[in-house]
Amino acid sequence: MLDELYREWNNKINVISRKDIDSLYEHHVLHSLSVGKYIHFTASTDILDVGTGGGFPGIPLAILFPECRFRLIDSIGKKIRVANEVATALELTNVTCIHRNVKEEKTRYDYVVSRAVMNAPELLHLVQKNISHTQRNAIPNGLICLKGGDLSEELAELKRWYELTPICEYFSEPYFETKKILFIPL
Repeated sequence: MLDELYREWNNKINVISRKDIDSLYEHHVLHSLSVGKYIHFTASTDILDVGTGGGFPGIPLAILFPECRFRLIDSIGKKIRVANEVATALELTNVTCIHRNVKEEKTRYDYVVSRAVMNAPELLHLVQKNISHTQRNAIPNGLICLKGGDLSEELAELKRWYELTPICEYFSEPYFETKKILFIPL
């Protein structure tokens, strides 16, 4: 059903590269679900997806963790419209989609997730205010980013503890050889 929904919406509003739509499950859904391999969110966990685009990683994670609450935000209205329409069609009652810049978001969450929106130090600076200090999960609250490529310069700028996990530890497809999960606890 996800495939049908995203193909339909992608024909109306291009949110996934037309060359990449045939790899929707591997490049977008499975990539998003790698967060669920890294951490198992407990019931009632609040998660903010920053720069969600058409709903990644938020929508696949909301399907995987129906007992958690997800707020998906993006500064581009047409992208958040797609995320909202997909969430509505899938009857995901644990998802809210809002057209908003992260600078305007005031609510606190247990975790902030993101898929390569911007470099990690810049994103961390923007979302620190949104991460709650009340811990509900085995892993401390923080920022979880899906990243790819060489992160050495970006990570050198962090100047704080982080954990970097290669996604190829979870999935064997060649696409994941350079993909990583970056976790920055707060």
